[in-house]
Amino acid sequence: MHQPLDWIIAPPAPAEAAELAAALKTSPLIAQMLLNRGLRDVGECQRFLSPTLMHLHEPARLPGLMTAAERLSRAIRDREKIVIYGDYDVDGITGTAILWHAIRILGGQAEYYIPHRLDEGYGLNAEAMAQICDAGAQLIVTVDCGVTALEEARIAAERGVDLIITDHHEWHASGPENLGGRPELPVCHAVVHPRLGAADPSAAYPNPCLCGAGVAFKLAWGLGQIHNGATRVSEPFRNFLVEATALAALGTIADVVPLTGENRSLAHFGLGGLMQSRLIGIRALIESAGLTGQKLNSYHVGFLLAPRLNACGRMGHAREAVELLTRADAAAAARIAGELEKQNRARQLTEREIFRQAMEQARSLGCDADECRGVVLASEGWHPGVIGIVASRVVNRLNRPTIMIALANGHGHGSGRSIAGFHLARALDACRQHLEACGGHEMAAGLRLRRERLDDFRRAFADYARGAVSDQMLRPALHLDCEAQLGQITGPLVDQINRMGPFGTANPRPLLCVRDVEVAAVPRRVGKSGEHLQLVVRQNGSRVRCIAFGQGALFERLVPGTRVDLAAEAVINEYNGFRNVQLEIRDVRFRGNQAQR
Repeated sequence: MHQPLDWIIAPPAPAEAAELAAALKTSPLIAQMLLNRGLRDVGECQRFLSPTLMHLHEPARLPGLMTAAERLSRAIRDREKIVIYGDYDVDGITGTAILWHAIRILGGQAEYYIPHRLDEGYGLNAEAMAQICDAGAQLIVTVDCGVTALEEARIAAERGVDLIITDHHEWHASGPENLGGRPELPVCHAVVHPRLGAADPSAAYPNPCLCGAGVAFKLAWGLGQIHNGATRVSEPFRNFLVEATALAALGTIADVVPLTGENRSLAHFGLGGLMQSRLIGIRALIESAGLTGQKLNSYHVGFLLAPRLNACGRMGHAREAVELLTRADAAAAARIAGELEKQNRARQLTEREIFRQAMEQARSLGCDADECRGVVLASEGWHPGVIGIVASRVVNRLNRPTIMIALANGHGHGSGRSIAGFHLARALDACRQHLEACGGHEMAAGLRLRRERLDDFRRAFADYARGAVSDQMLRPALHLDCEAQLGQITGPLVDQINRMGPFGTANPRPLLCVRDVEVAAVPRRVGKSGEHLQLVVRQNGSRVRCIAFGQGALFERLVPGTRVDLAAEAVINEYNGFRNVQLEIRDVRFRGNQAQR
């Protein structure tokens, strides 16, 4: 089911790149990479390469925020019982922790409620809301959820409990365009959402892609301003906000929002803050991942730290992860971090087995055929906590929007992932007549349905996808920044590339096209089953070591003297105190069969 990759190389602009490189005192290759990211102004490039917290937007610009902050401040002053209702993923966990710490630092009393992923599902739960209200809550603040909770907001209002919703997901909307129409928002004290007001350009928040933890961070900042009675927060609260960028970075990177603008600043400073954090739980989490003392980047968060926090919600209950980042002392933090490690290992085993079954089902359903534009896979016995991760892996394999549904007791719990250009939340909303509930955003969404509606939903989703997914969207592609010679790929160049991080959505690590290099020696198979290759390539007197992950099958073809084109990332490999430039090969093309684009 693997498809050959198109190589799409960004159009070169040598004159503009040379001028920009001279102004920035950098390599023309770096300048071309900046141009590829839409950065042409020298000052804009300098801000990109040297992000600061001064680049964060004022909290008051975020729709609904100051109304929410004023109500929270009053609740703190009046010693009201505040309950934070957070989502169970990393974004919700870290956002909940940010608000909890902010309220406690200002002298308030805060509790938190995290729904159980399997028993309660995503978002506000009507039964839980009623219980929270009846237990004496006077103010409820959601984190990373709630913008579609019309009924749950009514429950709070009927009981006389104020509700503040902070979210960044898609809302339900009226009109024939569904989610493109007028927002149908819950009736509550305030809705804090980065995309509200976007219809009026003068009122639009500059960063509509703020994640849930980012919204919580901004609310904490606004709360500090209101509570201090000034646009500046108190010195102790400012120190807290700087520390809280570590939590915001975890949520920002884990939720795969664009790492540009304000998100980039939060991620950049938060990654540094993670290494220096005084929060016991963060230190325990880093230690459990074997990262103590290392310089952390977005890879460490996305693939090592965030999966441990997520595993708690997927395989157990996410309140343990919130406990780790809030109340836990050293002993409790070590215990919870150890438990997260066990749950993450269990998650990995479960994920691998479900992926194997999913690909078998996909083959039997013909999901790789041209006429298939959207994939819906379902089975009894699949663990609902990991199907979202498996959906991502299926998308990577088939390059089609994919919904995975775990069936049990006559119902289905589904999680989906999308491809660029296909708005998954809107697709589910278009199929809502077959669903009990749905919600999410462009690239990820969830649903619930009754077992007997599965076939109807599968047909409806397939019909919608056929009209929305073009032939071009189905062609897997690698987007490369520029062509380079081996001699240009030096340590200083890689150091300059690293300044462009943190890397992620909308700011991927640059990919280089290196044409006509020669395999210099017999490759070496590495990995438990020889699934990876180590090799050395040469060109015009320059030699560079390479690693090709998951491409062990090319061993027989990459004999010495073979000439190839490489799509590769340039990195620094550090081992035993030595630093060497290395190419991480993403794709190989053998000379003479180029299929140029």
